[in-house]
Amino acid sequence: MEETVYKAPRAQEGRTGLVLEGGGMRGIYTAGVLDVFMENGIGFDGVMGVSAGAIHGCSLVSGQMGRSIRYYKKYCRDKRFMSWQNFFRTGDVVDEKFCYHDLPEQLDPYDYEAFNASDTAFYVTCTNVETGKPEYLRITDMKKQIDLMRASASLPYASRIVEAGGKKLLDGGCSDSIPVRAFQRLGYGRNVVVLTRPEGYVKKPERRGLARIFYRRYPAFVKALESRPETYNRTVREIGEMERAGEVFVIRPSEALKIGRMSHDREEIVEAYKLGRRDAKKALGALKLWLGEKSNG
Repeated sequence: MEETVYKAPRAQEGRTGLVLEGGGMRGIYTAGVLDVFMENGIGFDGVMGVSAGAIHGCSLVSGQMGRSIRYYKKYCRDKRFMSWQNFFRTGDVVDEKFCYHDLPEQLDPYDYEAFNASDTAFYVTCTNVETGKPEYLRITDMKKQIDLMRASASLPYASRIVEAGGKKLLDGGCSDSIPVRAFQRLGYGRNVVVLTRPEGYVKKPERRGLARIFYRRYPAFVKALESRPETYNRTVREIGEMERAGEVFVIRPSEALKIGRMSHDREEIVEAYKLGRRDAKKALGALKLWLGEKSNG
């Protein structure tokens, strides 16, 4: 299938950001939303992706419409893509060579040149395991800085710690799952937020003992993991307040996604993607109005 390439227009006034939540395979919902954005010429000055949000968000920056769902459908059942066999073989549930080199460099080429030339700034959120704090890291050369992308999407417990940029990093969702406030501080005053949980979702407390066993050498990271549900729920409440005040525009699943974090079910993946497309199309009119009003106001 021939790939459609799109160029994102720059915002005329101010800086408009796009913040993308993670969620493992739930992130394919986000890919559906982003493809609708590309089809309708909706662009942003900056993108901040967390974990799976970063994985899919980078295809918007390179203008590769349909790329995410194409390679997810083709490789979701490939053990190298995501499997416990990988974990027991390498320590990573995702095969580093396959997913971050073979796939984007050869099997379904990522447009590194388009990304590097894009006017849209791209950031990933990672968690520094030594400090327990989020790191908001800009990627300007995707191929050279691929380890930052990998770090953002390296799930705790199921991945080895990634050393990149002189830091020890793991999944950004451990410390800041939806970094709207951080993007505002970076100068993106008005943001569209794509979530992968439906309205009303509340994250439940996690087992405290597991983090203390796995990451006993990193007490600050243990604290971040243990406080993650509280931090997440507080962030969602704040986003709800900002949404009601018209400060952000939120797209979230209109129903709970019937897909597991590590699903290999092609039908589940396609349905989650389609739901993202449907929800984005329903929101399109209001989104364009919001973007126009914010640009003019």
